[in-house]
Amino acid sequence: MTSTEPRVGILGGTFDPIHLGHVALAEAACAALGLAEVLFIPSHHPPHRRVEPAASGYHRFAMAALALADKPRFLASDVELLASDWSYTSITLRRLHAAAFDALQLFFITGADAFAEIATWKDYPSILDLANFVVVSRPGHPALGLPGRLPMLGDRMIVKEPGHAARGAEQPRATKIWLVDARTPDVSSTEVRRRVRGGEPLADLVPDAVAHYIERHHLYR
Repeated sequence: MTSTEPRVGILGGTFDPIHLGHVALAEAACAALGLAEVLFIPSHHPPHRRVEPAASGYHRFAMAALALADKPRFLASDVELLASDWSYTSITLRRLHAAAFDALQLFFITGADAFAEIATWKDYPSILDLANFVVVSRPGHPALGLPGRLPMLGDRMIVKEPGHAARGAEQPRATKIWLVDARTPDVSSTEVRRRVRGGEPLADLVPDAVAHYIERHHLYR
C-alpha cells in the first residue's frame, strides 16, 4: 500500500440489529488509525450462529444504513448479503481483494472478545495476511491483555491509542494487529431483542432511527 491509498475499515457482523456498540468500535478504530471510511457489512449466513438471524437481510441492511446516515465516513455494504455462501471473514476479504483493495489498505475491526478466539476462525492463521486487524477493547475484555492470551501472535501486535505513537515493532509491507484500548458501551444485539420483547425502551442501545424502524416494522416481537 502506498501512502496515497486510503485506509479502509471493515466491520462485519450479523447486525441483528446494529447497535451503539458497533458504532463505537468503528469510531475508536477511526480515531486511532485515521481510517478514511468504514464499511459495515451485514452477514448473510453467519457461520458462528446455530440459527438464522431474527430479522431478514433486507431489514438488517436497512437498519445499518439508517444508523450510519449521519456519519459520512461510515457506509453499509451488501457484499455478503448478495452472496449465497457462508459469511466467512476470509472469503469476504478475498472478495475485496478482487475488487482492487490491497491487504495493507484494509483494516478489519473487531472486539477483543471475538479476536481472542481467532484461532477458531476459518483459514487461520493465513487470514491474518488478508488485512490488518484492529482489535478494540470490549467491557471485560481489554485489548491490551491479548499479548498474554495469544503469545504466538505477540510479534504482530502493536498498541495504538488515540493521540499517541504506536508501541511495538512495525514491519514494513506486512499486515499488523493493532490493539486499541478504548471504552465502548456494554451493548449486545441479544439485549436489544430482549428489550423489544419486553416492551422496554431502546434509547441507550441503538440509534433513534433504528429504534423507530424496529417499532414500525414490528421486528423482534
